[in-house]
Amino acid sequence: MAPNDTGGRGPLSFIKSIYDLDTIDTRFTTPSGVPYRRRQNDTDGNGKREDDRGLGLLERTTTSSGGASNTETGREGSGIKAETLRTKWGTPEFYLYYLVVAIAVPYMFWVAYDVSRPSDPRYKRYEPWLSEGWIPGRKIDLSDFQYGNLRRNLPVMGLLLIFHPLGRQLWNFIFPVREQQTRGGSGGGSGRNSPFPRSSTPTPEAADARLRQRTSYDFTFALLYLVILHGFSVVKILTILLVNYKIGTALPKKYIPATTWIFNLIVLFANELCDGYKFKNIAAILTGGATLPGESPNVLVSLGEWMDSYRGLQPKWAVLFNITILRLISFNLDYYWSLDRRSGSPIEKKQLDPANLSERDRVAISAHSDDYTFTNYLAYAIYAPLYLTGPILTFNDYISQSRYKPATIETSRTIKYGIRFLLVLLSMEIILHFDYVGAITKARPIWSSYTPAQISLLSFFNLHIIWLKLLVPWRLFRLWSLIDGIDPPENMIRCVSNNYSTLSFWRSWHRSYYRWLLRYIYIPLGGTDFRSWVGAAKSIVTYLTVFTFVALWHDIKMRLLIWGWLIVFFFLPEIIAGYLFPRRQWEAHPVKYRMLCAAGGVLNVIMMISANLVGFAVGLDGLTTIVKGVLRDWGGMMFLVIASATLFVGIQVMFEIRSSELRKGINLKC
Repeated sequence: MAPNDTGGRGPLSFIKSIYDLDTIDTRFTTPSGVPYRRRQNDTDGNGKREDDRGLGLLERTTTSSGGASNTETGREGSGIKAETLRTKWGTPEFYLYYLVVAIAVPYMFWVAYDVSRPSDPRYKRYEPWLSEGWIPGRKIDLSDFQYGNLRRNLPVMGLLLIFHPLGRQLWNFIFPVREQQTRGGSGGGSGRNSPFPRSSTPTPEAADARLRQRTSYDFTFALLYLVILHGFSVVKILTILLVNYKIGTALPKKYIPATTWIFNLIVLFANELCDGYKFKNIAAILTGGATLPGESPNVLVSLGEWMDSYRGLQPKWAVLFNITILRLISFNLDYYWSLDRRSGSPIEKKQLDPANLSERDRVAISAHSDDYTFTNYLAYAIYAPLYLTGPILTFNDYISQSRYKPATIETSRTIKYGIRFLLVLLSMEIILHFDYVGAITKARPIWSSYTPAQISLLSFFNLHIIWLKLLVPWRLFRLWSLIDGIDPPENMIRCVSNNYSTLSFWRSWHRSYYRWLLRYIYIPLGGTDFRSWVGAAKSIVTYLTVFTFVALWHDIKMRLLIWGWLIVFFFLPEIIAGYLFPRRQWEAHPVKYRMLCAAGGVLNVIMMISANLVGFAVGLDGLTTIVKGVLRDWGGMMFLVIASATLFVGIQVMFEIRSSELRKGINLKC
C-alpha cells in the first residue's frame, strides 16, 4: 500500500489524503538514501515503516530550537526523548494553548481586515492600488507585480499544462521507443544475482532510447518556448548557453570550476547592468557609435531596433534568467565531478537498480560520459515546466529521471497535488480580497496613524502574502513538471509562520535552492564547524559567502545584501545558545528545556520577521519606521509583550507538530 493511502475509500479518506505530506512530495516521507519502491515495500498498512515504531524514533537526528543539531541515541537525553514520544495534544497545557489560538488567530485576521475596509479613513490613500475583484463588494489587491503578472497569464499556463504533455505524446507516437524489459547480464544490477525483479528495469538500450526521446522533445520545445517567450532575445540566451557549455566541456579540467563561477557571476551582473543587451545598443557599438541628429539611421542599428521591437510574451528575459544560471553552474560542475568517476560506475559497484535509485543517488551519481551533449544540456537548462521559476533540479537528476520514469510519479498523487495547488491559489485570492496589505505598503503610509497592533500585524501578513505569491507559481510549475513525468523537489515544506528556528527555516523555504547551495557552494567550501574558534571563524565566512551569493542572485540591491548579512548575524544567537544549553544537560528536565527552547524560538521568530521585511518588503528604512511605530509608547510595549506570549504558545504547537511527525517516522529537519 502506498504511504499516502489512508486505508479507506470514502470522501473523508480522500480529503485526508490530500493533506498527507506524501501527497506534497514523497521526499518528505522517504529518506533521501532510500529508493521509493523499497520504501513502499517496507511500509505497513498505515504508511509507517516497521522500524519507525516506538523506540526506533530515538535513533533519528533532530534539531533543537536551541540551534545545535543533536543525534538522539538510546544513551542520552532519555527524558527529553520520552517527552517527544508522549503526545500532548490532549493535555491541560495544550487546552490552554487552544484557547489562546482560538482568540489570537481571529483577532489577527480582524485587525488586517479592519484597516482594509472602505470605512477606514486611510482607504482613499491606497485605493488606486486596488483592482476590481470577483468577490461581491470587495476589490482585490494586485499591487504586487509578480502575482498580478502570473494571475493574468494563468489561462496561458493552463493551456501549457494541457498541450505540452499532449505534444510529448504526439512526439512519442512519431518517434516511438520499443519497450524492452530487463535481460540478464546487464549492468547496474540487472544480472542473475540482482536483488530486484528481472522485469522491473528496462534494458540499458531501452533506457537510453527513452532518454533520447525525452530530451529531443525537450530540446525542440525549449527552442520554440524561448522564441515565444523572448522573441529575438533567444539569440542572446543561446549565446550565453553556448559559451557556458564550452567552458564546461572544452577547457582543461582544472580551470572548469573557477571559470564557470566567474563567467556566470559576470552574466548575473551584466544582465542587470546592461538591461538585457538591446540589439540597438549592440549594433551602435559595432558600427562605431550612435546615429547623429540629421543623419540617416545605420542599417544595422535599424535592424537592431526592429529586432528589439519583438521581445516575446516576456520581454524581461534577463530578470528571469537568474534561475537558469543555477542550471548552467549545475551542468558544468556535475560534468567536472564526473571526470573523476570514469573508472567505474557506482551503479555497478553497489549493484543498484538504475530504474529505482534513491534521490541521493540520482543527484550524486554522474550521468554517462556521452550524456553531456549540447542537446541534453539545452534540454535541461531550458526545460519548459521549470524554466521560469523552478524548482531547481540538478543535471544528474534530470538525466536519471529522463532515462527511467520516476516511481514517485503516480496519477492519483498528481491529481491530489493539483487540488492542493488550487486550494493555495484560492487562499491567495481570498486574502487579497480582504487584506490590502500590499496596497497599504505601496501607498507609502503614515505609520504613525496606525496602532502598534496594526503595524505589527500588517507586517506579519505582508510576509505571508510574499510566501503565498512564491508558493503559487512554484506549485503550478512543479505540477506541470509532474504531469510531464519529471519529479523536482517541493520548494516550500512549511507555512512561513510554522518556523521557529533561523537555521531550520532555510531548509523549508525555497528548498530546491537550499539543496543547490549545499551541493555547489556550502559543501565545496567545507561546511561549518563551531568546535573551535578557528572553525567558527571559517564557518561564519562560509555563511557570509553563501548568503552574499543568495542576495546578489535575487537582485543586485543593497537592501538584499543587508538582508543576507542580517540572516548570518541572526544565525549566531541560535548557534551560541545550542552550545550554552546543550540538550544532554537537560535530559532530567524535559519540560523546562522545552520552555527554554520556546523562549529562544520567540526571539528567532522576531529576528526572522525583521530580516525578511528588510529584504523583501519595506527595506531597512521601512523596518526602522515600523519599529519606532511599535515602540513609541507603553501601549506598543504592552502589545509586544502580548505578541511574544502568543508566539510562545504558537511555538509550543510547532514543537508538538514536529513531535507528531517523529512519532510517524517522519523527520523533516526543519
